[in-house]
Amino acid sequence: MAERTERDLEEAAGRVDAARGYLHIDDKRAELSRLDEESAKPGFWDDAAHAQSVSKQASVLRDTIAEYEEAAALLDDARAALDLAAEDEAFAAEADDALARLDGLLDALEVSSWFSERFDGGDAILTVNPGSGGLEAQDWTDMLYRMYTRYAEKRGWKVTILDVVPGEGIGLDKATIQVEGRNAFGMLKSENGVHRLVRISPTDDKKRRHTTFAGVEVLPVLPDDIEVDLNPADVRVDVYRSSGPGGQCVNTTDSAVRLTHLPTGIVVTCQNEKSQLQNKEAAFRVLKAKLYELEEQKRAEELAQLRGERMDSTFGSQIRNYVLYPYQMVKDVRSGIETGNVEAVLDGDLDEFVIGYHRWRVSQ
Repeated sequence: MAERTERDLEEAAGRVDAARGYLHIDDKRAELSRLDEESAKPGFWDDAAHAQSVSKQASVLRDTIAEYEEAAALLDDARAALDLAAEDEAFAAEADDALARLDGLLDALEVSSWFSERFDGGDAILTVNPGSGGLEAQDWTDMLYRMYTRYAEKRGWKVTILDVVPGEGIGLDKATIQVEGRNAFGMLKSENGVHRLVRISPTDDKKRRHTTFAGVEVLPVLPDDIEVDLNPADVRVDVYRSSGPGGQCVNTTDSAVRLTHLPTGIVVTCQNEKSQLQNKEAAFRVLKAKLYELEEQKRAEELAQLRGERMDSTFGSQIRNYVLYPYQMVKDVRSGIETGNVEAVLDGDLDEFVIGYHRWRVSQ
């Protein structure tokens, strides 16, 4: 037992040392010190939007540093307990417990290190749209909307409903939510694409098997300092009466907002806030993210053409299959991860697929 724990201790010490490197702890401490100095200056809160952005950056850095320091402390605890175990075997159990907790924490730190792109650490805007399949696709959209809402709740992320449009008699014709939490955008990028459902249709009197699709789009919530070419004169603003839930007044006043970006034809709607102003602000936030994403796609296509790479001309691709009949299985076609516990996945147990996808991605 002691020999195994000694080996585990050496391995854990190596992982803690590696974490200090790949998390860039020294750089993060220096950056946190700079942000703290900035926030202590007089007039810092005169620009509320900038101040909130700085405070959020500092909070993320502080959390990462604290987690690394907790890992280093657990390593010291395990080492001390193991030394004492030579005289009292009761300390061997303490060493094992500290190492087990350390392994879990290091796994979480490793996952966080994968999200190093510009907006990975921030919030996300997730939209589910029905694909082919009529009423079935609307029901599938509703199921996915619930799945992602439950997943966010289980991770402790905040969910704000931006736009939920009821379908014709069943399900949803569209659902857009904003998800706020650490690495929300980075994590949820794994869900971008087409999701396929196979089951006995609840709307088919003959109980036949149906295949239906829904598309999931994940965009970052852009910080205020990101410039997007958005001329207000290019946007047509329409207001209308909300058709969804949202409060006593929401169905009796023209609180819902539809934005049409005339140069691109992009349409964004938001109707779940009680106030027209709030819906307009939320809609512009989504439009800004869509325009930024469009520009990024154009840059990627131009770069690929210069490199001679072949680009997929279709938007998104089928990324995951959910089979409820004739057997039960969820399988990610990219990472190969699968499970027979479909009910748990649809209830928001997605970490196996989300983390599994990113583990596969970084290994490519």
